[in-house]
Amino acid sequence: MQLIATLKSKKLTPEQIFMVSVLAVNGGNYLYNLILGRVLGPTAFADAAVLITFLLVLSFIAMTFQLVTAKFSVLFENSVFGSFITQVYKRAFGVGIILGIAIICFAGELQALFNTTSKSMFVIFGCGVPLYFLMSVNRGTFQGKKDYKALSITYQGEMLSRLLITIGIILVFDITSSWVIAAGILLSFGFGLFPFKVKQFNLKKILPLEEKYSNQIKKFFLLTAFYELTQIVINNSDILLVKHYFESYEAGLYASLALIGRMVYFIAWMFVMLLLPAVVELKKEGKETASILLKYVGYIAIISALIIVTCISLPELIIHILFGEEYLAMAPLLWKYAIATSMFAFSNIFAYYYLSLDKYIPVIISGIFGMLQMVLVIFYHGSLEQVVHMQIVAMALLLVIQLGFFKLETRKPKNA
Repeated sequence: MQLIATLKSKKLTPEQIFMVSVLAVNGGNYLYNLILGRVLGPTAFADAAVLITFLLVLSFIAMTFQLVTAKFSVLFENSVFGSFITQVYKRAFGVGIILGIAIICFAGELQALFNTTSKSMFVIFGCGVPLYFLMSVNRGTFQGKKDYKALSITYQGEMLSRLLITIGIILVFDITSSWVIAAGILLSFGFGLFPFKVKQFNLKKILPLEEKYSNQIKKFFLLTAFYELTQIVINNSDILLVKHYFESYEAGLYASLALIGRMVYFIAWMFVMLLLPAVVELKKEGKETASILLKYVGYIAIISALIIVTCISLPELIIHILFGEEYLAMAPLLWKYAIATSMFAFSNIFAYYYLSLDKYIPVIISGIFGMLQMVLVIFYHGSLEQVVHMQIVAMALLLVIQLGFFKLETRKPKNA
């Protein structure tokens, strides 16, 4: 809170405050993973990586509700917004309960599938799923209304609580079981709910939305859900497939590589959060939107270039500092993985841009290449290097096609 007050005194805009906050949250999440990697070692960290990957998968599923909430929080007002937000909370909580029960019921099967040492970590994780969906809808209202201070607080609360609770238990009580990590994740969902706007909905009295609004919401929800599914496949299938096909030691090494290499994607994510409500609002006002896309693409280009050059120049030093000597075998692959995630970050912001404009061809393209990446890894996984190469191939093709679509779309008005 003191940081936010200081930033305000420096005349930073709410968007800039949120960007600083996201960098802090990403830094905290990296610290959380790095400490786990160092304390647990490659073999035990492989189990932790499965839970962390499950958390990422959950975040992408819940992001569907967050983005739908964000978009229509811009478009709807007064009683229409009240009816909309109440229905979204109700349905999100219902989906969360169903998914949570499914994870708990199939905990044993998940343990066997991913070669983990315990099924209790899946049971504990499943208990927190409904809370995560409520948290995501809450965040969607802040995102849509551009209340970046509250949005920053909810992300900071989740990150800090997970970091302090998990690492505290491990270091103070010397407990390194996977259930500790699951418990830390569960409790962090509760902290991430605050601030929570209880007064903005009423579950006892839900006014039905007009059919035109309902159709808009359903269409956007289905396409967003499909796109988030492609995000899950592209972002997490490699880690889960490596955990399935390789020994735990190699899977732990790969998890460290993925964590470092995905730095580009997680930084680019904050631009997506700012992009969607801005594009929806500009479209609502009848203004052009391409300039704001190109601004954020420029930011991502600079960040990607810096990270890739650093990974090429100092791979061993980076891995040694972040994870330790046990993980140095991944140094030659670090820059290659960074290239793959950079290309995905570029493709991702183009897809979200067109999703905001209700143009869905880039979403379908992402789905096709998400499946292609998974298929390539399934058929070509002779080594960890080959797994990375397959991702580069898939993401390069995806980026080329997304850029081609953008070029065609920008030419249309000139030819009209």
